[in-house]
Amino acid sequence: MSPATPATRATAREWTGLAVLALPCLVYAMDLTVLNLALPVLSRELQPSSAQLLWILDIYGFFVAGFLITMGTLGDRIGRRRLLLAGAAFFAGASALAALAHTAELLVAARALLGLAGATIAPSTMALIRNMFHDAGQRQFAIGVWIAAFSLGSAIGPLVGGVLLEFFHWGAVFWINVPVMALTLALGPRLLPEYRDPDAGRLDLASVALSLAAVLLTIYGLKQLAEHGPAASSLAMTLLGLAVGALFLRRQGRIAYPLLDLRLFRHAPFCAALAAYALTCLAMFGVYIFMTQYLQLVLDLTPLEAGIATLPWALSFVVGSLAAPQLAARWPRARVIVVGLVAAALGFGLLATGQGLWTLVPATVVMALGMAPVFTIGNEIIITTAPPERAGAASALSETASEFSGALGIALLGSAGMVVYRQGLGSEWPAGLGLELLPAAGASLGGAVHLAEGLPAATAAALLHTAHASFTSALQAIALTGAALVAAAAWLVAHMLRGVDLSAAPQH
Repeated sequence: MSPATPATRATAREWTGLAVLALPCLVYAMDLTVLNLALPVLSRELQPSSAQLLWILDIYGFFVAGFLITMGTLGDRIGRRRLLLAGAAFFAGASALAALAHTAELLVAARALLGLAGATIAPSTMALIRNMFHDAGQRQFAIGVWIAAFSLGSAIGPLVGGVLLEFFHWGAVFWINVPVMALTLALGPRLLPEYRDPDAGRLDLASVALSLAAVLLTIYGLKQLAEHGPAASSLAMTLLGLAVGALFLRRQGRIAYPLLDLRLFRHAPFCAALAAYALTCLAMFGVYIFMTQYLQLVLDLTPLEAGIATLPWALSFVVGSLAAPQLAARWPRARVIVVGLVAAALGFGLLATGQGLWTLVPATVVMALGMAPVFTIGNEIIITTAPPERAGAASALSETASEFSGALGIALLGSAGMVVYRQGLGSEWPAGLGLELLPAAGASLGGAVHLAEGLPAATAAALLHTAHASFTSALQAIALTGAALVAAAAWLVAHMLRGVDLSAAPQH
């Protein structure tokens, strides 16, 4: 099947197909956060160890990240619709297994299978959008809808989880996936086109193994660094992952049909969009991990209230993702991205200067509206720069960059923020409170709150005041760093795309 000419505009069939594509994207994103409120119930019923509890939460994201590049290339080879439908069926089955899990080990295994299935969704859906929408304006809007589905799924995950747990068994947070995937399986064959690379070679299993090992080792090492500090084992794991990644890249330059086509990096628009996307994700994830703790442990909001407080952030992403294509129709795409990133940097700066919900909510709204163009227009540039037959691999690379940058943001900015927190705590340590308690309080804000629960009221109040002030300073410092990173992304796009005609068809 050859792609249609650029003049072809989408019909009602393609727009209905886009709605079908948005459904699995929403569920995919929702499963990253839907378990947050179920942890107390899971702990009571399945009695997992602390390590098992962490794996229940994390292994889904690890497996998604590890298999993205492989699944993107596999979709180009066997057919993007076929891979999406196979992934949807697999996702439904893994969801049922998770809902019925009666041991922690079985739930960890089911979450791993969900991650493997979830890795088929992002590259397949975005690559299909490339085939369905050939008009540039319509394609940008379609990608805006695609991004909005992810944003909405992440936002409503905790809320959906809270509502379901109010009335049903914890397994309901997984059962809800089954009808959505069943609808995708019913409508997908009728509404979605098939596309594959007719000249695709064999899937290189050595590259699959190297990419999986590189991603899993690096992200796991970065996560351990974020949680436990610069331990030798965490650093070794991260460095080993990077070394395996170097071997993977070396192999990609030597084989005929690589998982990662290094020729894509010869194109300035591709590199600029990918770098800006990665820097923005790094800043966003680094700040977000502090923001969620700030809402619950400093402002004393319940998890559900904290979820509601972050809704304006997520909804602004939805609005910005849908509005960005309209702006790109009036002004050059590079200018829209740069202006958006400058606005996002101002939002990060606002977060760095104030305190409380009256500052946090407006700041996150400005941040989200400003970052949305790089997510929407940037991803459109990434997949249209790639040849049509490698769109799946290009979209997988975009998602992998997001996963890596998110993990790096949590590790590096998280560690830097904790240094600021501990320094503030040590310099303002309450008089009369033994210094031997400082390590426990400095390990995390949660540790300080737990320590305060066993102290006399006056001493506890002094400790909490110091801990809250120190953590607020850490959040502000990380927000300021985020502003610098996003401003750097704006400069990068402006510099790399100066004089580049993004309306011209890419040359391969």
